Amino acid sequence: MNCTPLLDTPLPIVAAPMAGGPTTPALVTAVAGAGGFGFLAGGYQTRDGLAAQIAEVREHTDRFGVNLFVPSKSDLDRDAFRRYAAEVQVEADAYGLELDPDPVSDDDHWEDKLGLLIDHPVPVVSLTFALPDPAAIAALQRAGSQVLATVTTPGEALEAQAVGVDGLIVQGPAAGGHSATYDPARSLGEVSTGALVRDVRSTIQLPVIAAGGVDGPATVRALLDAGAEAVTVGTLLLRTDEAGTSPTHRAALANPRFTETVITRAFTGRPARALRNGFTNRHDDSAPTAYPAVHHLPRALRQTAGRAGDADRLHLCAQRTPSRRDFLAGGHAEYDHCSALCPLS
Repeated sequence: MNCTPLLDTPLPIVAAPMAGGPTTPALVTAVAGAGGFGFLAGGYQTRDGLAAQIAEVREHTDRFGVNLFVPSKSDLDRDAFRRYAAEVQVEADAYGLELDPDPVSDDDHWEDKLGLLIDHPVPVVSLTFALPDPAAIAALQRAGSQVLATVTTPGEALEAQAVGVDGLIVQGPAAGGHSATYDPARSLGEVSTGALVRDVRSTIQLPVIAAGGVDGPATVRALLDAGAEAVTVGTLLLRTDEAGTSPTHRAALANPRFTETVITRAFTGRPARALRNGFTNRHDDSAPTAYPAVHHLPRALRQTAGRAGDADRLHLCAQRTPSRRDFLAGGHAEYDHCSALCPLS
């Protein structure tokens, strides 16, 4: 097999950047040791926190990248947000919590973390949610990093190509966690990741990494055959020892009570695929498209529910795949596990 020249790895397997805790330096290091390529999740971190994680990974490997959330402009409907805040307050009442009904917005420390990666470059930087000014991309490239843009449509791929990125991460709607769509108000549709990769490859000439719905070796092979140079896995790693997934999330992934996933804005105001639970059933229809304000709203509730083992009120990110539990029974991010995902013949 000719593994990816874009990332220069023995195996064409990429560990997704899973923000909020699941991605740890230990997981990125283990994936690199297994022959794959890991991304640290820069989302929700400060410059100093990200710098510490980079330093920890660098003690073991130089085969890794960093993902950043790119701030995007959105018009917040404050009345819709306050109505939603009042609705979600009922959930918080169960724990005696008082949620802030005033929307909180931020840029996820974008400039600080961009400056960190320009001053202390890593091999690869991937971008999610939007495209920055082309000058930011050029600055990362001058510093020595390859820059990848995450896209969800051929149109977004064309936009990314126009601003000068080196490659694309093509994410299908079966992916767990946040969709990288540039338009969080749109319907994500039902296109398969393989079909999306072929559509993007027929539109542009940039190298492609496929992401979304990867449930084992057959899917890896199909996505490589569709034109991807590597394949991203995320949900498959959530129950590894090296992942920082919360105990409540880990347990839910293997709990037969959770039988399906749903794309929801209920937890963050941006479409994200997660296990269907009570919170998504009660609030998905009313959640406004308002990221990051909705993300900040139930933060204390998420933290409290997680500590309490309350999977009904937790954001349980997971991909859509009928065989999901077969690959989540446990295990480590060690060589045999990662190589099993990559058909070498």
